[in-house]
Amino acid sequence: MLWLKSFHIIFMVTWFAGLFYLPRLFVYHAMSSDESVRQRLDTMQRKLLVMMHIGGTLTWLFGLLLLWKTPAWAGQGWFHVKMLLVIVLVVYHFACARLVSVFAAVENQRSHTWYRWFNEIPTVILIAVVLLAVLKPF
Repeated sequence: MLWLKSFHIIFMVTWFAGLFYLPRLFVYHAMSSDESVRQRLDTMQRKLLVMMHIGGTLTWLFGLLLLWKTPAWAGQGWFHVKMLLVIVLVVYHFACARLVSVFAAVENQRSHTWYRWFNEIPTVILIAVVLLAVLKPF
């Protein structure tokens, strides 16, 4: 059980590294007018997205294994809220993947300010998910 929790946390950290950094790259990309910088950012975004896919997939895998070992969680309110927030993160993840494509196609219409706000979403969710998982308040 502790091995499963450890790997769940390790891959969650990997996933969140991408969820935090990729939107920051969008900020820089939206601010840049230099073509060579934009090409470099395209490459960085694409590679980081691959890391996010791996981290997210393994986070889910080890999370599902934890649930399999502790099925009582499925009946608890804190777990339902946590899973809802994790599903929101998956939607955010795929929104980021779509934005990588938008930038690669040079079709971005949003400002760097919009991406700065967009970048805050996983921070709020991370705080809520950690508090729910540790405190199990209901």
